[in-house]
Amino acid sequence: MYQIIKRPLISEKNSVLAEHDTYVFEVDRAANKAEVKNAVEKLFRVKVRSVKTSICRGRATRNKLGISAVKYWKKAMVRLAPGEKISLFEGA
Repeated sequence: MYQIIKRPLISEKNSVLAEHDTYVFEVDRAANKAEVKNAVEKLFRVKVRSVKTSICRGRATRNKLGISAVKYWKKAMVRLAPGEKISLFEGA
């Protein structure tokens, strides 16, 4: 469960989505939608309505030896049932 959800993604756009019961997390690339749903429900004790996932391309970084490899990561947009909230995003 803790290996599936790596961290919450907090940005201005994701804060607007949180007002509409949609929360965004960085998840393990090998995790599927059912695993993400079960992890969020157990970790935050909420009821999940739907999960959308996407593979995001990372940025290459430069150093004195050249350009490093691009790191890909997976993002999950989790929509909760009406009335459910995650206090982590509420600032409480």
